[in-house]
This record gives sequence, C-alpha cells and structure tokens, in this order.
Amino acid sequence: MYYVYILTNRYNTVLYIGVTNNLKRRVCEHKTRFSKGFTWRYNVDKLVYYENFKTISKAILREKRLKKWKRAWKEELINNFNPEWRDLNRDVLSW
Repeated sequence: MYYVYILTNRYNTVLYIGVTNNLKRRVCEHKTRFSKGFTWRYNVDKLVYYENFKTISKAILREKRLKKWKRAWKEELINNFNPEWRDLNRDVLSW
C-alpha cells in the first residue's frame, strides 16, 4: 500500500504533501524531526489528510497533481476529509 499525505503545522499555515509506503513510519519521522528539511524548518508534523493507493505510480501521480493545486483547493480537500483539521496521527498509529 502507498500513501499520499498532507501535513501542516500547529497554526495550519503551511501545507506539505508527501508520498510513502509506510504512513506510520513517515509520520513518526516528521514528528521526531528525523531529518532537516522543509518540514523540520517550518515545524510541519500534523497529519491532516491521507489517501491510499495500490501502486506507487498512482500515488506519485496524485502527489504531483496535488502539489500543483491552489491552496484553496487543498484546504477544501482537507475540510471534506477532516473538517476540524485534527491530527490524524493517533488514527494511523492504531492500525
């Protein structure tokens, strides 16, 4: 299984879109600030959205398309999936 996910910061001002084959591990890496980069610099570690795919090629295609979207479209996607913008990390950890 492959995942496209969206993270934000505490104030929901920054959005980060990524792809992974292990959502639990990847979110944990963001939360523990595993590597320096965009998410580390902007304190982006709150999982607010994810989708799953059977193939990596479909996941990467979706990730690339989402990255081209306007912010308002991304916010609408999140609002439909997670209206309170709560951190979905606990949901993912319980899998």
